Amino acid sequence: MILPTTLCLCACAVLVNLWLGLRIGQIRGKEHILHGDGDNPLLMQRMRAQANFIENTPFLLLLVAAIELTGKGGTWLALAGGVYMVARIAHGFGMDRTTINPLRAGGFGIGLLISLGLAVVAVLIALGRF
Repeated sequence: MILPTTLCLCACAVLVNLWLGLRIGQIRGKEHILHGDGDNPLLMQRMRAQANFIENTPFLLLLVAAIELTGKGGTWLALAGGVYMVARIAHGFGMDRTTINPLRAGGFGIGLLISLGLAVVAVLIALGRF
């Protein structure tokens, strides 16, 4: 069975992760930091943005794949996944700032709500209520 939504979101996740990694590489090259964060606040922030993405995104992708495998996916699932990815990009930009800001908070919050929503849908599907 082909899982088009999962495949597209996995491809998107790879691109977002590469983008986050390139942003780290820019600071490393400019500041000549080979290992760790070199006590550079911006480098540490960018490293955490990528780490946070890596910590959360696999669970979302698993939920999307599982929901899609049940046949209960559709356009709504692709939209939810797309919004998640845009939110994670916003979070990456927001992590460059040193103060609380809407990009960071909104990006993380929206991603969290979408993950929670998909988890609820998965449980409802498992119980035969969706």
